[in-house]
Amino acid sequence: MQSMLLTNGLLFDIESGKIQKKDILISNGKLKTISDRISIEDNIHKTIDLQEKYVLPGIIDCHTHLGIIEEGTGKIGVDNNETSDPVTPHLRGIDGINPLDIAFKDAVSSGITAVMSGPGSNNVVGGQSAVVKTFGKIIDQMILKNPIGLKVSFGENPISTYGVNSKSPVTRMGITALIRELFMKTQDYMVRKEKNKIKERNMRFEAVIPLLQGKIPLRAHAHRADDIITAIRIAEEFHIKKLIIEHGTEAHLIKDYLVEKKVHVAYGPMLTPRIKMELRQRHYSAALELAEAGVKVALITDHPYNSIEQLRTIAILAKVEGLSLIDALKAITLHPAEILECDDRIGRIAPGFDADLAIFNGNPFDINAKNHITIIDGRIVFTRDKK
Repeated sequence: MQSMLLTNGLLFDIESGKIQKKDILISNGKLKTISDRISIEDNIHKTIDLQEKYVLPGIIDCHTHLGIIEEGTGKIGVDNNETSDPVTPHLRGIDGINPLDIAFKDAVSSGITAVMSGPGSNNVVGGQSAVVKTFGKIIDQMILKNPIGLKVSFGENPISTYGVNSKSPVTRMGITALIRELFMKTQDYMVRKEKNKIKERNMRFEAVIPLLQGKIPLRAHAHRADDIITAIRIAEEFHIKKLIIEHGTEAHLIKDYLVEKKVHVAYGPMLTPRIKMELRQRHYSAALELAEAGVKVALITDHPYNSIEQLRTIAILAKVEGLSLIDALKAITLHPAEILECDDRIGRIAPGFDADLAIFNGNPFDINAKNHITIIDGRIVFTRDKK
């Protein structure tokens, strides 16, 4: 890969929020050097004077259905819920993500360089999700981490999908019982497997084993406070090491409990009406309450329920409600990287990290600013000059 030098960029310090003018040297798809001044050398193939444009780490959305609910296709492009069965741990998001979904272009043009995408929430157990870069044509070449968790869902969605047809789950107790049954059967399967008593592999149990071994987190769709607490109860019962609450509409009502249990929240989507009872307590300042309490919060679009390009807008709205600039910045960069366990590669502008950058023609937390250049793995994949 060729090297590229970006000069005179304005960078936010991820800890202090201060803005510093820096040069950035990119080599072999990685950030090599960040310094006040980098000399132009013969081995630098391309130099761009950013003229004091603002540079963010590539923006990250840690909960979407990008490519698995395709835009502009109708029902044929909706692959997020295998509603033939409420318990489908063996489904893999990468088998349904279409990188040619037009929404990937929206992500790139908005400075979003990585997302988590995967199954929806109609099933009690939906399957495995993946972290992917947002530029490419072959999903296998875009994967950053796979799998990055097993999806389970509490509350209204599974009940309204199956319970209305008098099929389990009809109640919240039914939801939890199905999850518990799957995990217990997987434990039994693991014992038999260790004793070489398995005649043939079981795809469903095999998909749960990494969760019970602590290799991947449990990603729990939960809006109501009682559902969040149930998710914690299940995680503790089966000694699951990491639990992520996705959505967390009422998470602020139990914020101290979440801090005690060290549970992180992928909060949102925010730009939707309260069309379900579970959303009655949702308000824009909830992210502020969670952050002030010490809960690690990432903001999400849940694309396409909020369009992927609205992620920065959501961060701006949270900042308007009082979220500090640093916390708003972390909520769309560092925190989602940490929640996705990819913070050794993305989420910061630091030597050795992937060269994923979003470059804005104004302060990114000004709604009037526009993403000017997107760089993924050291390659310019979008520039507004050529649009």
